[in-house]
Amino acid sequence: MKKVIYFLAFFSVLTSCVSKKNQAIRQNILTLKDSYCKAPFKYNYTNKLPSYNSDSIIAANNDLKNNFSDQSILILNALDNLDEVHEIMQLKKDNSLESQVKVLQLKTKINSKITIALTELDAVAAEFDCEGERVAQIGNYVDNLNDSRNNKLILLSIVTGAAASVAGGIVKDNGWSNAIDIGGGVLGAGFGLATLNPKGKKVEFIHQRNLLRDIWNEKLESPNFPPFVWYMYTERKFSSKDGVPIAQSIKKRWLHFQFDNNLKAANESVIFSDGGYYRSNDLHNRAAMLNQMQSATRTINQNINYLLLDLDKLIL
Repeated sequence: MKKVIYFLAFFSVLTSCVSKKNQAIRQNILTLKDSYCKAPFKYNYTNKLPSYNSDSIIAANNDLKNNFSDQSILILNALDNLDEVHEIMQLKKDNSLESQVKVLQLKTKINSKITIALTELDAVAAEFDCEGERVAQIGNYVDNLNDSRNNKLILLSIVTGAAASVAGGIVKDNGWSNAIDIGGGVLGAGFGLATLNPKGKKVEFIHQRNLLRDIWNEKLESPNFPPFVWYMYTERKFSSKDGVPIAQSIKKRWLHFQFDNNLKAANESVIFSDGGYYRSNDLHNRAAMLNQMQSATRTINQNINYLLLDLDKLIL
């Protein structure tokens, strides 16, 4: 009988520690129901989206193709700097000091627009990064809940088995002893099977500003992104494969890897809503998708880097 008491005492201490840990987590979870990643105020972008008629833009600026790639021409158009570049090319024909000064002024104007574009990309990438961290905290919370539940059930299974074994040894009647052994085994097995819950617990997670939803819905415009960044996501000329825009390519990967090509499940997923009850798997999927968008946003810097190199060649 002492063995049973020891088991119960050990179980009580362990569950008490787990309970205190979960209470602390629940207190902190309240701060994660409203995103701390969004900007403190909404910036009203006045610029309209650049034209998606990329072939016409490139054809109209054919004289730049000796100095700039097609992508660089489109970025210059998106930044409204094509006139400055044309003017620089004319001024380069004149070696006067006045022309050289004017070229530097025009280049400064172009660089200013490029700097703003880079800061917009950094801001969007930072928000994706922050949201990914926020989801990871929620994910750890749910994982802790599931682990705590499973630990309790495993301990109950052990204690039940031990108690049944001790009781069976104490009872002298073979019938009662066998009944105790069988009952204890069934009860212990029941606790063990209860740990095999494939979905686990869920938690409420709110994200009314949902950047992933804009990517999934493939809107023509998005108020949650700067126009330049959204243009880079959705213009097919900035694709790295088969002329598919960045946003569309990422959406295809999400459908395949996160939703097993189940379009209905994807469209109904809590991930693309204002928020709701998440299970661990949904949270891990959301975190992965945010990380993919962060990486895709940062790769756009490569296109701007090529533009800067083309500009330097033109100025020199």
